[in-house]
Amino acid sequence: MKSFSRRRMLTAGIAAAAGAAGVIAAPKVVRRFGLAAPDCAGPYGPGEALTYAASRIIAPNAMAREFSRSWISKEPFANSLYGPIPAEFTKHKAEGFANWKIAVGGMVMHPTEFSVPDLKQMGRSSQITEVACEEGWSYIAEWIGTPLALVLQEVQPLAPARYLVYTSMRDGLWDSIDMHDARHPQTLLTWGMNDGDLPFGFGGPLRMRLPKQLGYRNVKYVHKMVFTDSLKGFGKGMGSANPEYGYSWYAGI
Repeated sequence: MKSFSRRRMLTAGIAAAAGAAGVIAAPKVVRRFGLAAPDCAGPYGPGEALTYAASRIIAPNAMAREFSRSWISKEPFANSLYGPIPAEFTKHKAEGFANWKIAVGGMVMHPTEFSVPDLKQMGRSSQITEVACEEGWSYIAEWIGTPLALVLQEVQPLAPARYLVYTSMRDGLWDSIDMHDARHPQTLLTWGMNDGDLPFGFGGPLRMRLPKQLGYRNVKYVHKMVFTDSLKGFGKGMGSANPEYGYSWYAGI
């Protein structure tokens, strides 16, 4: 990312947000400072550009709200699974996911595969946070997992890496986050929920947990992560499968 002063970027953001002409120019302004969302094209591009850039400039270290145990939902909602089930996934499920591993590669010094026990030995963190869906439902649960920042310490991403792409084995769903979110202390590779193992319906054995993002960014059954300097080679280059269906890449809350 190009160096810039906070005041300079705030001034540019305010100017870009002022009036129709400023909104139209917003993607160009944020690209100049390396803060363009990968899906900031098309009719919603200016809004996408400003939302993502504003989050990085105004509140880069914001934390999602954490709750007390009394707030944990008694009946959390696990949305339905669709589509054909890959044979490899069926095999892992029959084995109780005992041999499940996540492969981490791309622009890293040490490409590695980690089992769930490997992750547990690496470190543990828990949070009681809300999953909020764009469809209107939400629930609060305790999420237990390994901070993604610890995985980064193990594999050591190369300096040019700007994004982390993560993929589900169950349905091939994929998404990506920037390095800022990858290092955020609340970003977890989650393997536990409410004092137990992460249930299958909620993404077990391994789920990405991004409490500062809407629910669809929290991909279930994660088995592969790739660090990259560009998202152009992934799908349609919009940052995830979701923008291809009209959702935002950056879904900050």
